[in-house]
Amino acid sequence: QVHLVESGGGLVQAGGFLRLSCAASGRTFSTYYMGWFRQAPGKEREFVARISRSGGATYYADSVKGRFTISRDNTENTVYLQMNSLKPEDTAVYYCAAGVSASYSRLAYDYWGQGTQVTVSS
Repeated sequence: QVHLVESGGGLVQAGGFLRLSCAASGRTFSTYYMGWFRQAPGKEREFVARISRSGGATYYADSVKGRFTISRDNTENTVYLQMNSLKPEDTAVYYCAAGVSASYSRLAYDYWGQGTQVTVSS
């Protein structure tokens, strides 16, 4: 199975930035669509961003459009989430996920990392 490991989370002040990384195991990274999701305490896990297998197409939740950028480097088996202009409402555990189709639904993703905490203070 595919193993995903997130990194790059931490504490940042509102208006600041962070870049999350997700490293994937195996030799078939380029065959997967990749997504980022987040989950705040007591809330449902929600879609943040996704990227196509080649990296040529991206899609974002309305709440992060213009602030977050998803990218991938298939030579390094890594997907990134650049988060700019962070807001306190961005505070959540962020999860990297891999799936075989393009979707905003977490049900379409078969593999998940353990998550990395992002905390934005005001």
